[in-house]
Amino acid sequence: MFKSILVPIDLVDTALAQPAIATAAKLADSYDGKVRLLHVLAITPVMLAEYVPADFDDQQRQSAEAALAEIARTSGIPAQRLSSSVRQGGIYHEILEEVEAVGADLIVMSSHRPAMRSYFLGSNAGHVVRYAPCSVLVVRELHIDPS
Repeated sequence: MFKSILVPIDLVDTALAQPAIATAAKLADSYDGKVRLLHVLAITPVMLAEYVPADFDDQQRQSAEAALAEIARTSGIPAQRLSSSVRQGGIYHEILEEVEAVGADLIVMSSHRPAMRSYFLGSNAGHVVRYAPCSVLVVRELHIDPS
C-alpha cells in the first residue's frame, strides 16, 4: 500500500522525530516500502549574509547530511530501503516538492503537542496536511504526566 514514505525531520529536535521514524519503519516493513528522511535548511537571510562565512550554506548542508546519516544508521531500517535528502527553503514548500520528486505516497511527520495558537497542528504540519498530494500521518509527541 505505501511503497514510498517521506519522513521530514527537524534536526534541532531529533527526539521528536523518533516516533515518526519508528512508525515509518513499521509501515515500510509491512508493505515492503522505502523510507526517505528529509531535512529542510532555512535560507540564510540577506541581512546576515555579510556576517557568516562564504561557505556557510555548504557547512550547514554537510552538517545536516552527517546528522541524517547518523539518524539513518540508528533507525533500524535496512540501508537498501532508506535514503535521505537535505533541501533548502521554506519547510512545507520543500516537503511538498520532495513528495513530488520521489513519488511519495505517504508522509509521516511529527508534530508538537498543540498550543492554543496552533491547537490542531503546527503551522508547517498544517500546511503539509492541507496541500500534500498524498496521505499524511501526523504522529504526536506524547507527554505523559507522571503524577
